Amino acid sequence: MQAIRVLFLALGLLGVSASAETYVVKAGDTLSNVARKFNTDPVQLMRTNGLSSSTIQIGQKLQVPGAAKSTQPANTIPMASKSGTSDRTGVVRAAAMRFMGIRYRLGALGAGGIDCSAFTQAVLRQMGVQLPRTARQQFAVGTPVTKSDLRAGDLVFFNTLGNGVSHVGVYLGGGQFAHANSYQGRTVVEDINQMYYRYRYVGARRVLPGS
Repeated sequence: MQAIRVLFLALGLLGVSASAETYVVKAGDTLSNVARKFNTDPVQLMRTNGLSSSTIQIGQKLQVPGAAKSTQPANTIPMASKSGTSDRTGVVRAAAMRFMGIRYRLGALGAGGIDCSAFTQAVLRQMGVQLPRTARQQFAVGTPVTKSDLRAGDLVFFNTLGNGVSHVGVYLGGGQFAHANSYQGRTVVEDINQMYYRYRYVGARRVLPGS
């Protein structure tokens, strides 16, 4: 009986429900695809499994909370309420996750690849926002916001080349942001407070209306 109590306590601390299912990552899987299979949020899946990025490996075991397979079409983005912050967060995450796992390719936008500013263009376009093409151009639009006031949908900018703004991503909330990562070679979700990004952070812009 004591062992059972310890097990349930551990599951609670990890954010894993007692009904969680273990899923073994297969070839071709992305975190977004796995989350979609089980009708859960990719960011929640990351938190449940203690992942700091959306990168997963073949054979890796993931705890899937709830484990109720989805019947929702893959291209459906949930509608947000007019004022609900949590709803807006869900919409932004869903929009970003549509493009997870696409390989990085400088100057590209399409099935063959995508770069950082093309990724932010594609995500925000789904919410009715048209952005200019490059990271530096995107840094010139919207309303500046402090890092402590970041909200889902804000654009976050970094100096990765030592010559000013050179990289951009979309903030998802909870310290996570989505971007096209040239080092990893694909679109991923990562922690904005990782040392690499913390030291290269330049600023943020709010571009979503009413946010």
